Amino acid sequence: MAFDIGQVPRRTFLRGAAGVSAAAAAGLVLPGLAHAAAAPRVYSCAEWGARPPADQLTTLDHPATRVLIHHIDCPNSTDYSLEHAFQVARNDQADHIDNNGWSDTGQHFTVSRGGYRLEGRHGSLDALRSGKKIVRAAHCPGQNDNAIGIENEGTYMQVAPPKAQFDSLVVFVAYVCRQYGIPVKEIKGHRDFYNTDCPGDKLYAMLPELQSRVAALLR
Repeated sequence: MAFDIGQVPRRTFLRGAAGVSAAAAAGLVLPGLAHAAAAPRVYSCAEWGARPPADQLTTLDHPATRVLIHHIDCPNSTDYSLEHAFQVARNDQADHIDNNGWSDTGQHFTVSRGGYRLEGRHGSLDALRSGKKIVRAAHCPGQNDNAIGIENEGTYMQVAPPKAQFDSLVVFVAYVCRQYGIPVKEIKGHRDFYNTDCPGDKLYAMLPELQSRVAALLR
């Protein structure tokens, strides 16, 4: 069974990360293992049963420079299961292709209310792992060629996201920033670049906390 780092308490995660670093310094870790240990579990499009893109997607040969946080603006489900997370991803893709007329899911990644992380637009996970490329997206006009879009299941105008979801988001955004060399000041909300309520008043108000916690993980 895959190890999901997003479900581990931060203190445990830091102890584990410190152990990997110490082992690497002592030459006890095989090449690439320390990097792999820091990569959180993300479920690919194939794993959640994505449809093929409606049109050919474009992978750009440059790294991302920003992270944009979104909410899906969907019901705040109390089903925190992996199966539900997969269905959310399928519903989101169907809405974006069938109703918006987009080629694929608009955002690069999704975080469910249960804390599961999923690839959104096809190719986004491979591009992230490379740290050198980004898939052209459709999550925010003017930002689709340079900003990693992360949707969070739920609606956060009046309530905050569940702890599991926010903790998972922190770990994942830290990984994205590390991969691309993105400074924490470039962790922004959708509304910073577009006339929208997204990612909701409550989640938007938590962006300083998100930046602070990501910065702590990157030290």
